[in-house]
Amino acid sequence: MLNLLSRKSESKNSVKRISPAEAKKRLDANEPIVLLDVREKNEYAGQHIPNSINLPLGQIQTVDKIVPDKNATIFVYCLSGGRSQSAASQMAKMGYQNIYNLGGIGGWKYGTVSSH
Repeated sequence: MLNLLSRKSESKNSVKRISPAEAKKRLDANEPIVLLDVREKNEYAGQHIPNSINLPLGQIQTVDKIVPDKNATIFVYCLSGGRSQSAASQMAKMGYQNIYNLGGIGGWKYGTVSSH
């Protein structure tokens, strides 16, 4: 019964999980994807996935200024996966349809950049 309930809430808020390998494949195919890093500015400056946009979790309610299209494909990540899940859930409640939780940057083995 518990399993059914958690699955039901996941489909309702339309947050999907995506592996780093699948995300990399889709990004390399030049699909129109917004890569959203929801860590704090200093974390982002230290290390982030190339071409990602930094929007700290505490400011997620302003995401519509960065991504006005509620049908855009958005990959969300953070340090370990907790903040990205929270951000993705909040975005789903705001009406975003194609949100993928990429999890933590620690699982990203394809190179990162820094702003230092």
